[in-house]
Amino acid sequence: MTQITPIIIHTAFDGHVHLRDGEALRTTVPHIASRFGNGIVMPNLKPAVKTVAEALAYRERILSYVPSGSPFDPLMTLYLTETTGSDELLELAGSEGKVVACKLYPAGATTNSSEGIPDVEKAYGIFEAMERLDIVLCIHGEVTDPSVDVFDKEAVFIDRYLRKIRETFPNLRIVLEHITTKDGVEFVESAGPNTAASITAHHLLFNRNAIFQGGLQPHFYCLPILKRDVHQEVLIRAATGGMGNFFAGTDSAPHPKNLKETSCGCAGCYTAPQSVEMYAEVFDRAGAFDPGQGGVGIGNFEWFMSKTGPTFYRIPVSEGYVTLRKETSEVPPDYPFGESGVVVPLLAGKTIEWKAERILRGGN
Repeated sequence: MTQITPIIIHTAFDGHVHLRDGEALRTTVPHIASRFGNGIVMPNLKPAVKTVAEALAYRERILSYVPSGSPFDPLMTLYLTETTGSDELLELAGSEGKVVACKLYPAGATTNSSEGIPDVEKAYGIFEAMERLDIVLCIHGEVTDPSVDVFDKEAVFIDRYLRKIRETFPNLRIVLEHITTKDGVEFVESAGPNTAASITAHHLLFNRNAIFQGGLQPHFYCLPILKRDVHQEVLIRAATGGMGNFFAGTDSAPHPKNLKETSCGCAGCYTAPQSVEMYAEVFDRAGAFDPGQGGVGIGNFEWFMSKTGPTFYRIPVSEGYVTLRKETSEVPPDYPFGESGVVVPLLAGKTIEWKAERILRGGN
C-alpha cells in the first residue's frame, strides 16, 4: 500500500446516489456534498419523479440543504414508465443540464420500482426518442423473473435484454448502473463508446461473504446483491485500471435503522459519508496509486472518481478539489435520519484507513 499523502483530486462525481426526500435531506445532502461536486440523483421516490417539473422541484428541495460554499450540483433523472411521452423528453432535453437522464427500472427490481417498466421491449419507442434527443438512459440491469437465481439476475438481464437494446439503438448513451459481475464488465468493454457503467465502493470492497459473516448482516444487503469474489476481482480491475467508461457511483441508499434491522429488511447500503475514503481504500489495497505522481491525481483514481463520469455525461468536471490523507478514523454508529429515526452507515463502528478532509474551491 502506498504511504503518499495527501492525495488531491478534482472534486469527485457520484454517478448514482439516493438522497430520499423531506427531512431525510437534512442528513443525506450535507453528507454527499462533503465528498462530491455533483451527482446523478435517482428518481425512485414515493411518488416517483416522472416529469421535468417534478425533477426541478425536487432539485430545489435538495439545493436548500446544500451547505454554504459547497460546489455540489444535483443532476436530476426522470423515472421511466410506459406512458413517458416525447413532450416530456423534449422538455428534459431543454432543461439546461439540470435534468440529464432517464432511469429504467424493470418493475419490481428494487426499492420503489413497482411503477417501472414491466416489459422492456415495450419501451423501445421511448428509447428511440431518447436516442434522437441524445438523452442518457440509466438502467438498473436485473431481471425480475422469480425463476432466475438472485446472483444471476444481472447476467441474465444483459443476455435477455441489454444486448438487443444496444444493437437496436447504437447511438443511445447507456449507463449500466452499479454493475456487480464479470458479465457486466465484459459487456461494457465490448459495447463501444456509448456504453458506460458505474461501480459502487461496497461492491469493490466486499463480496457476498460479508452478508453472512458473524450472522446475517442486514446493512450489507443491497440490490444488486454482493457477488462472489471472482466478480469482485474483475470489478476492481475495471475500476483501478483506467479501463474505458467505468466511473464511481456510490448507490448510497439510506433506510431508517428500524426498516433495515427487521425480519424483511430494505435493500440498500448507506455509504455517502465515507464513500470517497472507501474508494481510496480499494485503490490502495490494489496497489493502484502511482507513487511517481507525487500524490496529485494519483494514477487512475482521479479519472475514475472525478473525470470519466462527467466526460460520458458531457458536463464539466466539478470545480475545486478533494484532499485525502492516509489517516485512520472510526465510522459513527449512526446519523439522524428523518423526523425521528437514525440511519446506520455501512461500516458503523469500524475503522477506515483514509480521510477526505475537505472540498476546496479553485485549489485555495
